[in-house]
Amino acid sequence: MSADLGDLRAFLAAADLTLAGLDAPSPRLHLWIDRDPTGMIVGSTGYESSTDGAHALIRSVAVAATGRTRGAGSRLALHALTQAAAAGADHAWLFSRRSGPFWQKLGFTPADRDALAAALPDTHQVQLFRASGQLAREVAWSRPLADLRPTTP
Repeated sequence: MSADLGDLRAFLAAADLTLAGLDAPSPRLHLWIDRDPTGMIVGSTGYESSTDGAHALIRSVAVAATGRTRGAGSRLALHALTQAAAAGADHAWLFSRRSGPFWQKLGFTPADRDALAAALPDTHQVQLFRASGQLAREVAWSRPLADLRPTTP
């Protein structure tokens, strides 16, 4: 796991995504990586859940340049959303200043960043953005997760 974490940190840093919380193990932080046959990370996704599990902050969704426009980003994002819904989350949130159209294709709509921060106050990203003053510059998105909930036959 430590090798994965080092590789993931480098991959997310190259994608200009936040590294907040990666070094602080938490049962509420869930991360996945895709590697190519050579072992290089080519994609990542994850979420951090609220203390009560009702909300999920989608984070660390990135795809290597060679995999873009092939559906890898949507597949990775849907994996995190589906896993969050299966774990009991009712609503997903995220911060994105530059990828709004991508997230809209996955059912996200613009949201109030203060509502996001209120729903997920203990997540690493919210804490970092509050402490640094960055929260006021962020763009929030949200979507319900009812359509991704597992059904029982």
